[in-house]
Amino acid sequence: MEKPSHLVEFEHMVLGRHQFSSTKRRHHEGRMERSAYIMLSRIRVQGPMSIGQLSEAFSLDASTLNRQTASAVKAGLLERIPDPEGGMARKFRLTEQGERELDDERAAHVRDLDLVFEDWSADDVKTFARYLQRFNTSVERLSGQPWPRS
Repeated sequence: MEKPSHLVEFEHMVLGRHQFSSTKRRHHEGRMERSAYIMLSRIRVQGPMSIGQLSEAFSLDASTLNRQTASAVKAGLLERIPDPEGGMARKFRLTEQGERELDDERAAHVRDLDLVFEDWSADDVKTFARYLQRFNTSVERLSGQPWPRS
């Protein structure tokens, strides 16, 4: 007999293949790359972050994050600033353009989800969100990499 976690594993795998916005649609609409969206979201919640802090937060090597942050700086989404707490490392913070584009991207994701949930009750969506948050916080506890929540 399969354990309930087998059912979750299968649905988690299926969820991972869904892209609400295909690459073609994303490019056409000017949608943000997923990695940039996640990185900018983290910086928004946590505040300015150094390459080292980003590396720790995402378990990625510094060279990967150097490429991602360089691309975001070039696109006008991030800017390098001195550490507000006086540390040696420079940090990255969102620009006004980065704030606007992140807001626009989040709004596009919500519109996509509204289509998915159009035949769900508001209570069902809230319950699903609570379970999804509980799942995420359990994964974060095991990985030792909590995502800051406002």
